[in-house]
Amino acid sequence: MTDNTPLIELRNINLAFGNNVIFTEMSLCVYPGECLSLLGESGMGKSLCLKMMVGLQEPDAGEVLVNGRNITDLNSDELVDLRHHISYVFQEDALFDSMTVLENVGYYLIEHTRLSDEEIRERCRVALESVGLHARNLDLMPANLSGGMRKRVGLARSIVFEPQTVLFDDPTRGLDPISITRIGTLLHKRHEDKSKTSVLATHDLKTALSVSNRLAVLHSRKFPYQGTLAALRELKDPEIDPFLYDPDEKLQDERKRARARSPRFQ
Repeated sequence: MTDNTPLIELRNINLAFGNNVIFTEMSLCVYPGECLSLLGESGMGKSLCLKMMVGLQEPDAGEVLVNGRNITDLNSDELVDLRHHISYVFQEDALFDSMTVLENVGYYLIEHTRLSDEEIRERCRVALESVGLHARNLDLMPANLSGGMRKRVGLARSIVFEPQTVLFDDPTRGLDPISITRIGTLLHKRHEDKSKTSVLATHDLKTALSVSNRLAVLHSRKFPYQGTLAALRELKDPEIDPFLYDPDEKLQDERKRARARSPRFQ
């Protein structure tokens, strides 16, 4: 992390849909240059946190601060400017079905830069290959792609213009193991640049524990547990322990304990 001033801060957030209370006095900070993973049970509001960070969801009460500014006070032009710096990866691919893969991935570059067609195509090729897709897919329509390929095209679109901050909403959901590994590699490479910030709302513990500087665990309508993996494991709290060990690691630990108990090893 580059400093101790939050890049994004959710402060004392309340949110409810009718009688369904999502957040009560919830606070969360995202610091520059970190990779923060939001963990917790399904349907508890992790995705809504990301949407609030870019003004796609307003809280009932509380403040959403980006670079110290309350984004609920921004007008439409200012929100557009904010989204030039913060990219959002939706759970679903959210592709334009009437556009080719090239046009989808390069949409921002086409609309907001003066790059030549050749430069845009090259940038899109690099972005596609970073998520494990061949350049031959650039001229296909989304209807010609599998669900997993569409998801990866959406990921490529989010990183092609090299935004400062990317909000990843369950980026590995529905992907095969090889693609999941590629996404983990992409996140590791992204954070070789200390100016880049990422927030993941995810159920993929293996990837989250591997790439994150900090974790925030959603519990009882807020994030009472926030910190490094080592610090959270030190708490030995049964409420959050299930989110702090990926299944492979648990299995390896159980095998080690079993071998230690076996008479063959004594």
